[in-house]
Amino acid sequence: MLEVRGLTKKYRNRAVVDHVTFTAPPGAVTGYLGPNGSGKSTTVKMLAGLLQPNFGQVLWNGRDIREDLIGFKRRLGYVPEEAYVYPHLTGLEHLELIGRLRQLPERLVERKANELLSILWLHDYRHSPISSYSKGMKQRVLIAGALLHDPDLLIFDEPLNGLDISSALLLHELLAELARQGKTILYISHVLEVTEKVCSRVVILYQGKVVANDDVSRLRELMQLPSLEQIFRQLAQHEDIAGAARGIVAVMQEA
Repeated sequence: MLEVRGLTKKYRNRAVVDHVTFTAPPGAVTGYLGPNGSGKSTTVKMLAGLLQPNFGQVLWNGRDIREDLIGFKRRLGYVPEEAYVYPHLTGLEHLELIGRLRQLPERLVERKANELLSILWLHDYRHSPISSYSKGMKQRVLIAGALLHDPDLLIFDEPLNGLDISSALLLHELLAELARQGKTILYISHVLEVTEKVCSRVVILYQGKVVANDDVSRLRELMQLPSLEQIFRQLAQHEDIAGAARGIVAVMQEA
């Protein structure tokens, strides 16, 4: 169980993440949803132990992750929004490096790395430098790296970046299978329709604050709206989104 309690991060006295509280239970895909700039990625960096919060706690199975950050990271699989990889390494070498850093047996790493690359349609490119990979191929390498050590907690930050349709469908099926295996999964996205398809629970963030936290079906029921997009529009109703769209078109048409 991942628990987030009052998590806050400030820059120049401005809270970009403001007392965020939610839980992500095992066996479910929890969506963390919000528009760009809402504080999602800052939250994720704190959850992954990469950024220190000003206030609040992140607990894994009831224990503050800062009490044993290395132990926590051993159980974490993290796919960041940006594909930070060593471009001179091949896909296989990248996974082998991750395996060594996680102190996995070399034979196990070699076998699992080759199998994952094959399933993710990268086996033919396993000896090619990552610098030659497309954005989608790099993303699949990141996903393989996050899964290599069989983590209990998986955090996917905008994981569909650069993926083609087949890869995106595979990821959706993978998320469902991982949930069935009892993994705790946090899925971060700004794409409403995708989140609605893959997540059973959703936390909606707006301007650094949680504005909704419930089962997707319950949110629809409570607000009597058929989709997350309509729910989000109602939660953010103080902003004239349609008016902003008309304003953009008006500027475009200026002579």
